[in-house]
Amino acid sequence: MSELRAPSAGLTELPVVADDVRLIDLAWNRLTELPARVGELARLEELRLDGNLLTSLPALPPSLRALHLDGNRLAELPACPPYLESLFVYGNALEDLPTDLGPLRHLAAGGNRLTRVPDTVWRLEGLESLNLAENRLTSVPDAIGGLSRLRMLDLGHNALREIPPAIGELHLTDYLYLSDNAFTSVPESLGKLSGLAYLNLTDNELTELPDSIGGMAALKELRLYNNRLTTLPETVGGLTELRELHLQGNRLTRLPPLPDALRLLDLRNNHLTEVPGRIGSLAGLRHLDLRGNRLRTVPSQLAELPALEKLDLRWNKLDGGDAVLRALEARGCVVLR
Repeated sequence: MSELRAPSAGLTELPVVADDVRLIDLAWNRLTELPARVGELARLEELRLDGNLLTSLPALPPSLRALHLDGNRLAELPACPPYLESLFVYGNALEDLPTDLGPLRHLAAGGNRLTRVPDTVWRLEGLESLNLAENRLTSVPDAIGGLSRLRMLDLGHNALREIPPAIGELHLTDYLYLSDNAFTSVPESLGKLSGLAYLNLTDNELTELPDSIGGMAALKELRLYNNRLTTLPETVGGLTELRELHLQGNRLTRLPPLPDALRLLDLRNNHLTEVPGRIGSLAGLRHLDLRGNRLRTVPSQLAELPALEKLDLRWNKLDGGDAVLRALEARGCVVLR
């Protein structure tokens, strides 16, 4: 197989390439343009041009299967080759995407200037990963529910005000990023994502979560920091696979029963006046962050946490609990107060 690999080589123009080249990797060079000859490379299947200075592209060969263009200066794209499966254009200056995107399996178009995406995106039945983060999107249509093979979805850092209920019809397994938008609520349908491992809803305006969140049976990490939550639904305790729960920067005044499998619990900068004694049942808990709450004491049950490695109690005004904290320190737990 003929290949040209010269990443990070300081190149300013395309070297001579063989007619039968199948892979060109010129990422992290200083290319400002590509010659029209690229479109004549009839066997080219993968083109890697991340981190260059490209502002435009010539017509691309029909044989192309994967196109990597992250971190350039592209304001538009040529027509997509008919068999293209992977398109990576993160961190450019695109205001639109091509209408005809081919049979894509992976699309990463984050970090651009998109205010909308073509309707054809929502009809890409073979799409497995979709990244539209760091754009200017204000809405996502319910047609997203038709992406039946999607495993990973990133809509973070946009200007979305609603989570389309149709997201619950997806079969996401890896991650769902919805951070840094303007969501005030979460649809009940999100709880139907029973195979999802990672959910990020940070930096929104959420005041509550639906009870249905307890249906996310495979969830291992849940990030909710910097919202306006005052409590959590009792169903959170049923997330038996949950390992990390990030709740920093909310307005929590109390906690429901929490999953026994938790290893990390971040409660920094909330309004807690007490730590419920039932936290002592979290046998696998390693890190507990309680900074910046309104605690006066700590329950004796904390000394029973066998796996606890770090307990952070700074910026509270504790009046008691010294014996508990000494017991934790005596067995090697780092206690900050």
